[in-house]
Amino acid sequence: MIDVLTLGETMASVASELRAPLETAPRFTLGAAGAESNVAQYLAERGHSAAWAGIVGDDPLGRRLSGELGRCGVDLSFMAVDPAAPTGVMFKDPGAGSTRVHYYRANSAASRMGPEMAEVLPWRRTRFLHLSGITPSLSFSTMALMHALFARAELERVPVSFDVNFRPALWPKGEAAPVLLEFARRAALVFVGLDEAQSLWPGVETAADVRALVGGRGRLVVKDGAVGATEFEGQQSAFVPAAAVEVVEAVGAGDAFAAGYLSAVLDGGGPAGRLGRGHEFAGRALASTSDFQPIAERSECNGR
Repeated sequence: MIDVLTLGETMASVASELRAPLETAPRFTLGAAGAESNVAQYLAERGHSAAWAGIVGDDPLGRRLSGELGRCGVDLSFMAVDPAAPTGVMFKDPGAGSTRVHYYRANSAASRMGPEMAEVLPWRRTRFLHLSGITPSLSFSTMALMHALFARAELERVPVSFDVNFRPALWPKGEAAPVLLEFARRAALVFVGLDEAQSLWPGVETAADVRALVGGRGRLVVKDGAVGATEFEGQQSAFVPAAAVEVVEAVGAGDAFAAGYLSAVLDGGGPAGRLGRGHEFAGRALASTSDFQPIAERSECNGR
């Protein structure tokens, strides 16, 4: 069995070693970055069976990314290589109080993913399918893929974990809002930041407002940054505050939270344990410039 199968784009991530701006930084690091593959790496590191499905280019970056994921124990059986399109790249540009991300992913190999991918996944041996709202923003074909994945998951009775993950740099809010809400309403488990929900959907101010909008079909987790996170399930809700963390960079923290939460779900944890492990994993990401921050014992994950 595969505990969690993730699907989405993984890119090469370029960041300055000393958190200097791109314009002046003298040295850079190169690693893997992708919301869904980040989740898979954290889960594999924890000992869960995690797989990542996606497409990379037949180029040095694609081979580097697959090597990094493989070293972390991520199952790459459902990864494909496109000889006619490149692997996407993102650049992190540190600034006062935040990091801007510049994407170079138009016409990437992953943007050519289409609904046919839904037909070759191991549905009968997958416990959870984890997706994000980044994938439908990449192209018309990836939007069709997302609809096909939800439809097939419903048919196969595989619960979908969906991280809203709205990226304004990839598509306009007016276009994204109804699509992301539709997917959230169809998922068995939803992760969303309170700030992004407030930005996307008019009338949303509180975590309870998000619950009312998304509905009660599944479990909902609303993250409120340094304040904490709230889980809604049925008529019950639980809140766990976030631990104090010295933030180095926020990029990737949401993926880490989702992985920690899913890890606790797989281990049979209750609401406090699920939210607590989400905060634990997110804290590691917040204290690092890497999208995936391995623990010391598994530092070979990023070739360190």
